[in-house]
Amino acid sequence: MTSVGLEPARTVAAASDGSSTEDDADRLGAQLIRFMRAMSRSKTQLAKQGPDGLDKLAFAVLFCLVHDGPQRTGKVAELLHAETSTISRQTRSLVAHGMVERRADPVDGRACVLAATEDGVRVFEETRRQRNLWLAGILADWSEPDRSALIALLDRLNAEIETTPTLCTAESK
Repeated sequence: MTSVGLEPARTVAAASDGSSTEDDADRLGAQLIRFMRAMSRSKTQLAKQGPDGLDKLAFAVLFCLVHDGPQRTGKVAELLHAETSTISRQTRSLVAHGMVERRADPVDGRACVLAATEDGVRVFEETRRQRNLWLAGILADWSEPDRSALIALLDRLNAEIETTPTLCTAESK
């Protein structure tokens, strides 16, 4: 099945085991879907341990503000690939819980930026600590070379995904 506007790859490289890069991409896609489902389920369980009334997206907003510093609502929406109205709803919840505050934009005082409060940073760090303990338990039986290889390969995959247009053909890469 070919999507509108996409040309099928003219050449497909064969791997040393006889599979093609297209076959490998299909297997990787299936594993990524499985991974995202597992992570979503795990995030839901971790979020239940957090403050009442905060969902996964609220924690994602908090992550952006702790990791990248104060941001306008539109920038947070862009970073999370979400609608501005959705981020505004999450922000209201975070403000109500004392984890985010609105500040005057230092560049344009008429606008405001969102910033994590001290309590927001504390909640974020505690959630991060819980996630790290969970992942450390999963990786406990892995060798150091396997852990390092996984981290390096995920970093490489993420970098490629972040810099490659979503809809592209093999020739345009």
